[in-house]
Amino acid sequence: MAAITIKNVIKRYGKGRHELQVIHGVNAEVKDREFVVIVGPSGCGKSTLLRMVAGLEEISEGEISIGDRVVNDLEPAERDIAMVFQNYALYPHMTVFDNMAYGLRIKGVPREEIKARVDKAAGILELSALLQRKPRQLSGGQRQRVAMGRAIVRQPQVFLFDEPLSNLDAKLRAQTRLEIQKLHRELGITSLFVTHDQVEAMTLAERMLVMNAGVMEQFGTPEEVYHRPATTFVASFIGSPPMNLLKDAPGGRPGAVMGIRPEHLDVRADGWELRVETTELLGAERLIYGRLGHEQIIVRSGEGEPVPAPGSTIRVAPREDRVHWFDGASGKRL
Repeated sequence: MAAITIKNVIKRYGKGRHELQVIHGVNAEVKDREFVVIVGPSGCGKSTLLRMVAGLEEISEGEISIGDRVVNDLEPAERDIAMVFQNYALYPHMTVFDNMAYGLRIKGVPREEIKARVDKAAGILELSALLQRKPRQLSGGQRQRVAMGRAIVRQPQVFLFDEPLSNLDAKLRAQTRLEIQKLHRELGITSLFVTHDQVEAMTLAERMLVMNAGVMEQFGTPEEVYHRPATTFVASFIGSPPMNLLKDAPGGRPGAVMGIRPEHLDVRADGWELRVETTELLGAERLIYGRLGHEQIIVRSGEGEPVPAPGSTIRVAPREDRVHWFDGASGKRL
């Protein structure tokens, strides 16, 4: 296995007045056997960063190492990586076995070893009964497992996942997330996983790298990112629903933005006056949307608590030990 080191990596497209910089000096160290998720909105540069690690995009400045090798000038085939893509990229005329075995055959791996590797991967991914089927005979979740199996049999130093669950429905996404977690526990291969889904990131990551407009906003465990967001962007992007960010909170600090998560607002007689706009039922809990002056606030209330009517007024107060403060100009945590 191997660590991944990303040092001051920059990516530019074009030249001269047409030059566009899309990655702005990313620095990160992915530990050996660690599962790191790169998360951010569409167009933030997360897939570009992954493709630079893979060798599918050139690095404009900086350095990427896999293990003890700088890989800037190495072709993808020389980097000892395996990628799993969003679109599966399976050969439709080949069986599951042949799809998983194809890369090994190209490398000249002996037939007996190919069979052993494919059988082992198929067992891990519960594909053993499907090895003679063609991709058209498989469900979307099964096809994605075949794509992962094809990566596993290569026995690479690093797995790179580029939004591999995007084509699956919600139930299959949740199921495949569990399979990926199990796979990582069993194989322990260093992994980079790209997604725009913050729930996916929170559930899969040992650490997560949050990207925004080509900038790494924060790199930490899901707990660190959720409970101590480094910027207002991270606070608003991570969490469902997002953190409330208030510029004019009663008793606020001049020049600072107050952050408070919906679950850390309590309905109390001595709280802020909140005019209720609507409520949303989420099974055992409910979200209350309201207005504090001109700012919208979301409150998460538990099962059994009174449900306020739209147009009514309630009072809510933040838990003092759960309040976050951010610089109003830079958005950085104070």
